[in-house]
Amino acid sequence: MKYEAVIGLEVHAQLLTDSKLFCGCSTKFGAEPNTQVDPICLGLPGVLPVLNRRAVEYAVRMALATSCKVNRQSVFARKNYFYPDLPKGYQISQYTEPLAERGWLDIDLDGERKRIGITRIHMEEDAGKLLHGEGPEDEAFSFVDLNRTGVPLIEIVSEPDMRASDEAQAYLKALRDILVYLEISSGNMEEGSFRCDANVSIRPAGSSKLGTKAELKNMNSFKFVKEAIDYEIARQTDLVESGGKVVQETRLFDSARGVTVSMRSKEEAHDYRYFPEPDLLPLIVEEEMVEEVRSALPELPQAKRERFISEYGIPAYDAGVLTSSKDLAAYYEEVVNETDEPKASSNWIMGELLRLLKEDNRDVKDCPVSPKGLANVMKMVKAGEISGKIAKEVFEEMYRTGKSAGEIVKAKGLTQISGEEELARIVDGIIAANPENVERYKSGKTALFGFFVGEAMKATRGKANPQVINKLLKEKLGG
Repeated sequence: MKYEAVIGLEVHAQLLTDSKLFCGCSTKFGAEPNTQVDPICLGLPGVLPVLNRRAVEYAVRMALATSCKVNRQSVFARKNYFYPDLPKGYQISQYTEPLAERGWLDIDLDGERKRIGITRIHMEEDAGKLLHGEGPEDEAFSFVDLNRTGVPLIEIVSEPDMRASDEAQAYLKALRDILVYLEISSGNMEEGSFRCDANVSIRPAGSSKLGTKAELKNMNSFKFVKEAIDYEIARQTDLVESGGKVVQETRLFDSARGVTVSMRSKEEAHDYRYFPEPDLLPLIVEEEMVEEVRSALPELPQAKRERFISEYGIPAYDAGVLTSSKDLAAYYEEVVNETDEPKASSNWIMGELLRLLKEDNRDVKDCPVSPKGLANVMKMVKAGEISGKIAKEVFEEMYRTGKSAGEIVKAKGLTQISGEEELARIVDGIIAANPENVERYKSGKTALFGFFVGEAMKATRGKANPQVINKLLKEKLGG
């Protein structure tokens, strides 16, 4: 029997507010453990939470960007469970009445578009963090860092609309891109600002009945999400085909071995004993606020990609790379505005610029070469002042030193040689020095033409104008 996978994702995104969801403590990442806490996020007796308005605005922004309906009223609830990094013994979340519902997100995969439903987006506070290690004599220990306790999160719950790990990965990337474009989350998976749990089940192909699901946790990269889902689909398929049954449970992904391992039986909602948070009134979101947030939404990644393809005539692949970040897209548009060369600008950015940024693990917003600086290099090539090969060397030196293209070309004497009289003498010398290759070329070994071009470029240290060299060689070699 053939089976199909049914996949739904629960994504937690940390909001980029300066303070926590219900208190004024800092949310800055990387501080000394337990230094960003106060009586409220520590859950001390007698304290009262106060809701962060900016966090609500950010959550509404994401809801609108994913076509969700923002509910006029939503209710915070206590989700009760014990864990060492949860000082109150409960987490303030939303349950029966979330902030937003019934949205969707389109993903593009292999040239096809698919719509993934979004069940709900709700707000909640984060828990702390456990730090595990081993002391002397291999004695295990765990430390608790409560800095993250109370940091504002939104949880985005998808419909079980995905059928393969590629779709889940594409959905996750699209979701992260939107969060970053909206400037409401860093989307940094390594820092825990963007976390994903996957619900995976299988069922006979063609069936509409859902199978028993396993929830996968501990996936901190897009690569691991794909690997974990693929492994789990294979595990469940092997289990069912051998006569076993899938049990509902939470499983951890062991990235070192590429396997999922059982962690605990999956809790049901009643295990958490949800009830309305008595210290918080229902959250009322006025239509005026929703429209204010809607009017300030930026151009989103998918719309920007489509515009780049139609307006600049670049391939879909180029548009996908260039819009992978808001800053990169802005950099590209500035270069195009300066040069009026969309495809050449794309080639330079995807080739030389991204190569150098990747080598230094640097973001484009920290790039030492401005869009105007890159445009000047491209203009020099177009004007015949420097060759394409030299231009790449010049650009890299601009990146390393911060100098302008003009300064580097002048200081190193890199101006392109375009004079036919000077280049003709060089070509004549190369032909005279290689009589055997000349005869072979004339007898039909036309691939040797590249040899002569290479010798000319070598003789001029790459400064010869390639078009002029090609023209002169064709004339002098006869065709």
